[in-house]
Amino acid sequence: MKTRAPLFCACLLAVASALPFATLASEAVVAADSAQVAPELQAAIAANWRSPANVARDNYRHPAQTLAFFGLQPNQTVVEITPGGGWYAEILAPYLRENGRYVAAVVDPAALPAGGGRDYQQRSRDGLARKFADAPAQYDRAVEVAYDPAAPVLGAPGSADLVLTFRNVHNWRANGQAEGMFKAFHDVLKPGGTLGVVEHRAKADVPADDKSGYVGQAQVIAMAEAAGFSLVQSSEINANPADTKDHPNGVWTLPPSNNHEAADAAKYKAIGESDRMTLRFVKN
Repeated sequence: MKTRAPLFCACLLAVASALPFATLASEAVVAADSAQVAPELQAAIAANWRSPANVARDNYRHPAQTLAFFGLQPNQTVVEITPGGGWYAEILAPYLRENGRYVAAVVDPAALPAGGGRDYQQRSRDGLARKFADAPAQYDRAVEVAYDPAAPVLGAPGSADLVLTFRNVHNWRANGQAEGMFKAFHDVLKPGGTLGVVEHRAKADVPADDKSGYVGQAQVIAMAEAAGFSLVQSSEINANPADTKDHPNGVWTLPPSNNHEAADAAKYKAIGESDRMTLRFVKN
């Protein structure tokens, strides 16, 4: 398969030594948020098959800039970790359909003990399967891989160009699964492959049992580096300076969860979605 030119050219603003997390990423840089978005990617984001509710969140999730920052190309094999209801799958699967490969890595409910956790993962898996089945023109070539979060395998070793995870790291840390997940990312990626991470960003390091949903940026970098990755770039594409990160129900106080008193609706709507780190790593 012919390799295509990169989709964007990131403008470098500053070396990481000027940033608080420089001790963990002394060779990394912060990328400008004006990455050039290829017309094909922009078309997938603007497509009419995306649900209106998902489109309404583009202002917070910045899919075009985020995917361009991660170096997404249409001929890649891309593994998305726990895609949930398919917010990014609506963009990625059709975009990769002709020349690439979209892999949805979902938790295998059978790997979990009976109870609410298993039921939740089964509902999530069934919902994504219905989405794919209902729109074969977009999703008929999407591939599902079910993994055991206690011993995750995301595909054949060295088979993926890009692994993407959006707002999952806090869950893995809380469940003692983060080390295994980052190892699985490293295993499935080709040498030189890319890991893209978006995560709710805490003000500083937080304990593993923290219930806020936020994680320290330096902590995520350290986990990735321990698994054999190097941080290439960070971006403020998904930053939100209005997020004070001291909400009564953690990150779930904010949209889209909106777990707050009705009287506070305007306050949290004004804040918007969480402040998020956006990190691009390369497999060593």
